[in-house]
Order: sequence, then C-alpha cells, then structure tokens
Amino acid sequence: MVLSRTLFATPDEDEILRLAMDHIAAAGPYRAEAGYLAVDGDLRPSPKNGMTHASAVGRRVRELDGQDGPVSVPGRSWGRALGLRGLEGLKGYLVVTSRSRPTEAERSLLATLVQDIAAALSFAFARSRQHEEALELQQLRDERTVLRQQLVCVAAELGYQRAVQSLVDDVAASSGGEEAITRALHRLTGLPVLVEDRFGRLMSWSGPGCPDPYPEPDPVRQEEMLHTVARQAGPVRIKDRLIRLVRPHGEILGVLALVDVRGEAGEHTLLALAHGAALLASELTHLRDLADVERRLHRELVDDLLAGTGEASAYARSAAVGHDLHRSHYVVVVQWPNRPADEAFAQTVGRAASAVGMRSLLTRRSDHVVLVADARPHASALYKELSRETGTRSGSIGVSAPCECVDEIPHRYQEAQRALEVRRQSRERYGTTFFEELGLYRILGPGNDHRELETFVQEWLGQLIDYDSLHHSAMVETLTRYFSCGGNYDETADSLAIHRSTLRYRLQRIRDISGNDLANVEDRLNLQVATRVWKIVLGGPG
Repeated sequence: MVLSRTLFATPDEDEILRLAMDHIAAAGPYRAEAGYLAVDGDLRPSPKNGMTHASAVGRRVRELDGQDGPVSVPGRSWGRALGLRGLEGLKGYLVVTSRSRPTEAERSLLATLVQDIAAALSFAFARSRQHEEALELQQLRDERTVLRQQLVCVAAELGYQRAVQSLVDDVAASSGGEEAITRALHRLTGLPVLVEDRFGRLMSWSGPGCPDPYPEPDPVRQEEMLHTVARQAGPVRIKDRLIRLVRPHGEILGVLALVDVRGEAGEHTLLALAHGAALLASELTHLRDLADVERRLHRELVDDLLAGTGEASAYARSAAVGHDLHRSHYVVVVQWPNRPADEAFAQTVGRAASAVGMRSLLTRRSDHVVLVADARPHASALYKELSRETGTRSGSIGVSAPCECVDEIPHRYQEAQRALEVRRQSRERYGTTFFEELGLYRILGPGNDHRELETFVQEWLGQLIDYDSLHHSAMVETLTRYFSCGGNYDETADSLAIHRSTLRYRLQRIRDISGNDLANVEDRLNLQVATRVWKIVLGGPG
C-alpha cells in the first residue's frame, strides 16, 4: 500500500518504473529483470535493465506483442513478461523472475501490484498530456496575437511592394547595369548601396561615403566573408553592412550590400535588397558570359605563347585582354592526379590563383593546367589554396625560372614541367618546386641544351670564374684538380706544383669567394659536377 501511494505520487513515468523494479520484492520472492515504457509505438528499455540478458529479454518482450507471456532467464526457474495496461492501451512491460514457482497468493499479490503500476503510469501519462495541451493552447494564443499584428502591417507592406516593383521595372527598362540598380536601391532605402565582384573589387557605389581610394581586397578575408554569408539563407550583417550574395545557379558572381551604420534597415529594406540581388544576378550572368569569351581569348594567347609566337603580336593581344606581358613572368604548371585537367579544374586553379593575388593567364593541357604569372609565386600559397579548394593535398606544382621576354616562354614552360616531374618523382611528391632550386637535377635527363649547362656552371662557378679573370688566378682549375684527385691534398698539390699550405689557402679562398661549403654534401656534389662540365663540356678557361 505504501508503494502504491508512492507510485501514484510520482509524476515521471521513468521514475515510476524504477520504483516498481526496485520494490517488486514487496509482492513476493520476485526480482525485476527488465522494464519497458511504451513511447511512440515502441518499447523503450529502462536504464535499470541489466546488460547480461538485455538483448534476449527485449526480443522476447517484443514478440509477445502486448500480451503477457513466459520469459526464460538463466538461473531463474520462473519468469513472466507482464503488460502494464491502462484505459488507453499498453503503457509498458515489467519482466519478473523467481527462483521458485510462486504460490497462488504471491501471484495474486503480484497481479495487484502490476495493476497499480499500470494505473500510476496512466495517471502520469495523463498529467503529461494535459501539460502539453496547455502549452499548445498558449502557443495558439501567441500565434493568434502575431497574426493580428501581421494583418495590421499588410496594407503598408503591399504599398511598399508596389513601390519596389515600380523601381524594378524602371531598372529593367533602362538596361543600366549594376549602376542603375545601386541608384534605384539608394533612392528607395535612403542608404548607400554598393556592388562588388566576388573578389571584393568595387563595381558600383550610389550614395554618400564612398571611400577614395577603395580599399584593396584581402583575398583570405574575402573568401572567409563569402563563406560566412553563403551559409545563411538571407542577408547577413557584417559590421555596418547588410550583405547579400548574388549567385544564380549556386555560383557566386558578386556581392550587393547596404551601408547601414545606425542599424535602421527593416523588413521593407531587406525586401528591396532581395529584389536588387535578383536583378543583379541577371546582369552579372550576362557579364559572365562575356567573361567566358574573354577567357577563351586568354587561353588562345597562352597556347600561342607556349608554342612560340612573335613579340609584337603577343604584346598587342595581351594588351587587348588586359594583361601586361612586358613584365617579368613565370610559367607555372599545376597537376592534381585525382582531378582531371578539365574546365572545372581549370576554373578552380584560376580562382585559387586570384585568391592568393596571382595575376596570370591560364590554359590547360591533357593532364595539367598552365599559368603564365607576372610575378614570382609564393613558395606555398597557391598549393595551400588549391588543397583547400580541392579537399586534398595530393597535388604538385612546378615553377620556371623568370622569363624576361616572350621568346623565352616555351623554354620556361619546359623548365616548369621539369620542376613538376622532379617533384612527382621525389620522396615528397606533393607541394611546389621551383626550377631555380633544382640544383643538379636541372641538367639531368633528356631535353637539356648547351645553354642550360652554361647556366648551371655560371650559378655554381660564376664568382670563381670572374675572380680568376680579374686577378689572373686559377681558383676554378685548383677546385677541378682537387675533385679529380678525390679530395687528396698531397696529390692535388703535386698535380698543381704548389705547396700543401698554398693549396689549403686556395681552398679557403674558394669558400670565401663562392660562399659554398666543401664540407656540405650537396654543395660538394654540385661543385664537382660543375667543374666537370666546365672542364669537359664547356672547354675550361675561356
């Protein structure tokens, strides 16, 4: 009786089931093996259920499908799954076992306790439902209040929408582009309005307060801003601007923004901003189509540059597409093995190059993309940006030596391919390799000409050659004999007919003049190869 009163006084269904399982022994020699609550058409196990037989017991209870029935538990001679039923149906199950078969009186007492448990659960369920219904009623009242408030604003909103639509029609009829759109929005909202391209460069500004000069965009911050706004369905406030992306078909073409320093923009202003973004999407789509034509012109120009073309024609064509070929350029080859070098990947490379501030012309080949950039690329910026864009770091980039004139571009293209190939064949297969940093690898393999050998020798022996010419000395010859004698001081001194101390002095001067350390394995190897090329291939002094 005490247990029954406690069960009815408990408001939580899980707590009722726990109390019943803890005190089932009040009805006889019983033990509660498991308990279940009926929730949303399923039986939810109680946290007090043991783990040893939980799976088998749970499966058996579900097989009973709402009926009472026997349950087998190892070590217990008697077991039953007892349905906890109320007026509205099954409320749960209680699985009870005993070491001995219960007497008739014990069974009767257990049945009475099960009825009390079921009644307590029904009472708790009823209280919970009553609470939910009260919440629903309050929610309906709140919604009715909101609807009344909305009805009050309908007339004003309809009038504002007509004004917006009138301006939209005027913009469409004027064909004035993004400037007409910003002017119309400024007249409607009273706020400064601006349009930027996706890289953060100003395209149009209407209203007061336009910065002069307009700030140069930061590619990293611009991308972060685009990602932040893209995650939201509508406009996003960033500092004093309300920003909405212009992205027809999912591709970001630009940014439309209102400068709202005082936070005055309301629903009507946001509505006007949405209409303006829709108009701007149409305008920028048209501009993108024109850009596609320009992109094809760029690629035709790069293809001709890589194959070799006349300077006058190249300079004229590059000026026509807005690129200055008179500056020093680098050829950059990009390859991502898990991405085909198709149009989509070429656009990815172009976006990444723009994001890291590379001004370049672009084309693609069967398995790689080629950039002709007007400045030396950063050692890792393009690779990191492409890794982020593609979602994988398994890519390689080769960069040529600087190109000072158009005629050198085909040769620099070969250098960039050589740098890429060396990177692909090295232990660190992924990353950026500069041709100027290849050292000995620059003169290995097929396709190298006499000029490359001269460049390699000049890089490693140029200071010594100039010193010998100026002072009528024999530093390069001394270094050559030193390597020919396997680094043996006595043999080298004898072959040069000088004293050992004189040889030691010359080798120290060689270190001072060239800046190379003969004790460094890589420097020593490159110097030895350079002296051999100088002596045998290039003919030594003169």
